[in-house]
Amino acid sequence: MKFMSFNTQHCLNYLEQKIDFDIMARAIKECDADVIGLNEMRNVGVHHEYLDQVGILSELTGIENHYFAEAIKFSGVNPYGNGMLSKLPILSVETIIIPDPDPKKYDGYYETRCVLKAKLEGDITVLISHFGLNPDEQENAVKTIVENIAPSKCIVMGDFNMQPDNPLLNPIRERMVDTAKFFTEPKLSFPSDEPNIKIDYIFVSPDVEVVAADIPNIVAADHRPHTAEVNL
Repeated sequence: MKFMSFNTQHCLNYLEQKIDFDIMARAIKECDADVIGLNEMRNVGVHHEYLDQVGILSELTGIENHYFAEAIKFSGVNPYGNGMLSKLPILSVETIIIPDPDPKKYDGYYETRCVLKAKLEGDITVLISHFGLNPDEQENAVKTIVENIAPSKCIVMGDFNMQPDNPLLNPIRERMVDTAKFFTEPKLSFPSDEPNIKIDYIFVSPDVEVVAADIPNIVAADHRPHTAEVNL
C-alpha cells in the first residue's frame, strides 16, 4: 500500500496563486497512493467561493471514499481542516479536536487544530493532522496523537510544522517509525519550488514494513507531497 501526505494550502496553485483543483488532482494521481491525507482543506461555507474541496478532489481523482474533518470555521462561517481520500473502504471516522493551550505561552498566531482518525478496511488506523505553529500547540498536538495511536497497523501523517530534530516529536518517535529513514537521499518538503526544510511526515507503527519513502519533486501547492509505500 502507498500512503501520501499533502498540504494543499486549500488547493492554491503555489506558482500561480489561484485555486486550482486540477493541479492538485494531478499531483495526487502522479503519486498513485491508496490513502491520501490532506491538510488545509476548505468546505462549503457562507461565501460561494468556499466549496467541498475534498469532495471535488475525490471526483477528479476517482477515489470515491473521502472525509473532511473540520478544525475551525474561518470568520465563524467557513469550515477549514483536514481531509482524507481512500481507495479502501472507511469503516469509521472521527474528528478529534486538539486542545488549545490555556494559557497561551507565546505571542504568535494560534489556531485550533484537529486530528482526523479513521479506521479502514484491513484493521488499519490512520491519523491525519496539521499542527500549530507555537511549541505549546505542538506539545498538545503530539499528546493528542500519542493518545490515539493504535497498537498495530497505524499510520500517522501530516504537516507538523516542526523540523526532524525537534525534541517535541520524541513521544511519537518513541512509538513509531519515521518513514523518512527510507529516503534514498535527504529530502525537504517546504517551500515546494525550492525546499529548505522538512516539516511533513509519515510515521508507521513498528509492525508495518516500510518498502520505500519519498518527497517527490512536485510543485503544485506550497508543500511537496510526502509518500510511503508499506506492507501491512
